[in-house]
Amino acid sequence: MNTLRIAGVELEPWEITRLQELWPQGVFSEHRLDEAGDLGDPEALIIFIYSAITAETLAKMPNLKLIATMSTGFDHLDLAACKARGVTVCNVPTYGENTVAEHALALLLSLSRSIVPSVNHTRHGDFRLDGLRGTDLAGKTAGVIGTGRIGRRFIAMAKGLEMQVIAYDLKPQPALAKELGFTYVDLETLLKTSDAVSLHAPATPETFHLLNAARLMMMKPTAFLVNTARGTLIETQGLIAALEAGKLAGVGLDVLEEECVIREERELLSKAFQKQCDLRVAYADHLLLEHPRVIITPHNAFNSHEALLRILNTTIANVTAFQESQPANVVS
Repeated sequence: MNTLRIAGVELEPWEITRLQELWPQGVFSEHRLDEAGDLGDPEALIIFIYSAITAETLAKMPNLKLIATMSTGFDHLDLAACKARGVTVCNVPTYGENTVAEHALALLLSLSRSIVPSVNHTRHGDFRLDGLRGTDLAGKTAGVIGTGRIGRRFIAMAKGLEMQVIAYDLKPQPALAKELGFTYVDLETLLKTSDAVSLHAPATPETFHLLNAARLMMMKPTAFLVNTARGTLIETQGLIAALEAGKLAGVGLDVLEEECVIREERELLSKAFQKQCDLRVAYADHLLLEHPRVIITPHNAFNSHEALLRILNTTIANVTAFQESQPANVVS
């Protein structure tokens, strides 16, 4: 196997430890590429989204052959310049579908079984059951908006709870519906019918305020709504109005409309992101934070040990595959 000179930037200490075990001669840094200092003319470079790669950057690394970005997106890379230089670019196409789906289910179960108020009561020495009665999910209808990798994992989990599942997607997949045992319906039918709705759609112009005030008012007063996707899918003022009108028994949010623009969940752990965006400021005066039927987590659905390890392991595999002349997850 060919041995490449390897460098890496924007890494956490535990990631550096792992990479140094594999490539003792490598140069690895917690800093961005423009702050990392001398990387020793690498042939393979591991980066994240705050390290932009341009034609000028490439000119400073004349022997570079591979860029392995620890992200799904790659708009921080000039792919045309990479191609012109003969530099292969690999990414991490997927890592957190199970992780995010589990968090969505955790939010749903927290709502249906009044977990948060139950814990709050007992922490204050109150063991009465007043106001803590839960709701079974078995036999109820789960409405899933978005049937990509995360959505289909959530569907499998909902089926495991013996829920009936209906789904809405701009691009239905009949074969998937048959395989997993759910039915595609239009959005209005889903909202009117579902006892629990979970959002798993991307943020696009088509999905902006997908659940606006009018659509939220279609939902049952006994329904639960969970969003672990992107905050812009729900119109905030419409959600507040629906809650005030007696719609929705509970709402579980891991994302809010006002939060800073997030390209990759892993950047929430980055010091560079934390300098640019303080989520506490975005959340501070939000009416939803104090609403008794709403629970909010801080965009934490992606954040499991296993998901972050999958990012690192996929990146390692990308470098190893390139060394073995069998490049994987190539985007350019």
